[in-house]
Amino acid sequence: MKQSDLSVDLTGKVAVVSGGSSGMGAAICERFASSGATVVVGGRDPERTDAVVAGLNAAGATAMAWLGDVSDSAVADGMIAAAVQTCGGVDIVVNAAGVIHRTDALGTDDDDWHRVMSTNVDGTFFLSRAAIPALRERGGGVVINISSTCGLVGSAGLVAYCASKGAVTNLTRAMALDHAAEGIRINAICPGSVDTPMLVSEHPEGRTVADVFASNLASIPEGRLPDPVEVADLALFLCSNASRHINGANLSLDGGYTAQ
Repeated sequence: MKQSDLSVDLTGKVAVVSGGSSGMGAAICERFASSGATVVVGGRDPERTDAVVAGLNAAGATAMAWLGDVSDSAVADGMIAAAVQTCGGVDIVVNAAGVIHRTDALGTDDDDWHRVMSTNVDGTFFLSRAAIPALRERGGGVVINISSTCGLVGSAGLVAYCASKGAVTNLTRAMALDHAAEGIRINAICPGSVDTPMLVSEHPEGRTVADVFASNLASIPEGRLPDPVEVADLALFLCSNASRHINGANLSLDGGYTAQ
């Protein structure tokens, strides 16, 4: 993973990150931990989640795993409760858990639709809802939703994913308005194509990784795919005092894609 020179001190803060076992979620866990935060790493895969936690602890950070699917509200509630009980509270929540399904409406069956919506929308809502009382106890805090450019504009062949991320976009705005007066800031990062395992997942048979990278690069005015650490840097900025008046925003990180 690439290095960054962004410096924000999160010493004494507790961050809860769903989808922290890979991709952008793992990068965010690493950036927060290296900035001094205690990190609760949420994930469905025990091996990958434990590996992220072990790496953070080996680097001198304090991290713990919470296994389960946040599309189950009991898992989301338990994740926040564990952070409060074990770490003393919650200051930052990142909703990075997400799945994708690549087809149009006719190719999307009921199970596909519910799988995408339950992870991307329900999981984001359940963890955010569970976190509000804990953030109030700390006198405020930060929630960051990992949305997508697909939550800002349409994209062919991604009907369920676009619908789910559109919901996250407006959920971000609505919850920000509900809780702004409590010192709780809720924003979303809307990445375009990022060099993560999801980028090359669920493509039609016969499409190579090189094909996927080439087509995505062709759509980005800047002409490059960002590293997950660039998403992590924006998340870190949104936790800092420098972003203290940013609330209810959906911030694109796409090399100019949505400016076209």
